[in-house]
Order: sequence, then structure tokens, then C-alpha cells
Amino acid sequence: QWQSRLPVVQADATSAEALEQLGATDFQAAVVGVGTALEASVLITANLVDLGIGSIWAKATSLEHGSILKRIGAHHVVYPEYDAGVRTAHLVGGKMLDYIEMDRKGFSVVKMRPPKACHGFTLAELDTRSRYGVTVIGVLSPGEPFEYAAPQTRVDANDIIIVSGDAELLEQFAQMP
Repeated sequence: QWQSRLPVVQADATSAEALEQLGATDFQAAVVGVGTALEASVLITANLVDLGIGSIWAKATSLEHGSILKRIGAHHVVYPEYDAGVRTAHLVGGKMLDYIEMDRKGFSVVKMRPPKACHGFTLAELDTRSRYGVTVIGVLSPGEPFEYAAPQTRVDANDIIIVSGDAELLEQFAQMP
């Protein structure tokens, strides 16, 4: 599907010889999408590291798998199943419309409807950072363009707000009446 846009090759990447024959040493970046076969994932990543690939993206199925990939030299490790699970867990409650975890230590960005306690107030009046420990970074009002948060920005019941902060504090803010 991507052949018309990117150079795509298929080979047994667990074989360093096969990668060399493909000219992998000329690649600027590589993606290791093998997740279920831990041994294959580790061998492919190690082969790419040995070939000096400048940017290696590798899929991990667990934190332990990711730790191994990082230790052998993967530059970027992604956890699609974990990330999807965390995102879904936050969305299931129905208060959040979207959830992005920016850092495993808890910093996240959320798209949500404003709690009733926020309706009709400006961001200066709400002072969400001091009161709730979260920061409103933008407001989407129906039929209006996105507005970056400013002290005079008024939050209405039909708005959607973009809020950042610690995941636990965001969850508490979203659950407010």
C-alpha cells in the first residue's frame, strides 16, 4: 500500500546478511513492527543498530520488551496496545472526548466538555491552575475557530476545552459536577 510513497522492502530482517544485501546501511530510518515475536523483534533491532541506522522505531508489547529494545539501541519505542488501553480507560467514563498521554509520568492533554462549575466564567475567574492543578490551553466554541486560552476567554456550556496537566488531576477535574 505504501510502495508509491516510500521505498518498501520485504525480507527476513532477522538476518543481518539479508539487511546488508538490501542496502539497509543506506536507510536513514527503519521501523520494526514485529511485536508478538519477541526474539525476532530483538534480533531485527540489534541488526539495524549494528548497521548504524540513524533512527530506529520499534514496537514493544510490554514495558520489559521496550526496556530490552532501548538497551540494545532502539531510538524510539512505541507501545500501541498499552497506549490504546490507557486512552480507552480514560474515555470510558464519558467525561473526556479525547485523551493523550504525553509522558508516562502522568502529564496528559485532554479534550472535554467543561464541568458545570466552569460555565459562564472567564479563565481568569476560574484560575484552574491554582484551584484544580490543571491548565486550560484552548477553547473550541461551536461555529468558531479554535481559541488559545487567554485570561478573558469565557467558557460556555456548549464549548469543548483542551486541558493539560497531571492525569489524576485531569480525571478529578473532568469528574466535577
